[in-house]
Amino acid sequence: MKKISEIMKSKKFSRDYRCSHEFQAYGNRLAEELGDRKHRSLYIKMAKTEDRNILEQARISVVNSKKAKTKGRLFMWKVKQIKNELREKSEKDVEEKK
Repeated sequence: MKKISEIMKSKKFSRDYRCSHEFQAYGNRLAEELGDRKHRSLYIKMAKTEDRNILEQARISVVNSKKAKTKGRLFMWKVKQIKNELREKSEKDVEEKK
């Protein structure tokens, strides 16, 4: 029976050199889960600039969708929908305070 440390040393773990930052890893994971590797750079940019809570809500919604043919398109639509809902909610809150 080998020790775990011996097994770890014998295995060659390759590092993904495309990911030097966390947002890059998240964008790559989004592209993989949505089956849209072609637009990987778009997901990386979104992971860098957009609110992560919005992206997570959209990701969960799309991954749980059984009928989605193009998950990337559905993801983008869901992100837009969530952003619009948040904007409307914030505008409503501002009006109520007046």
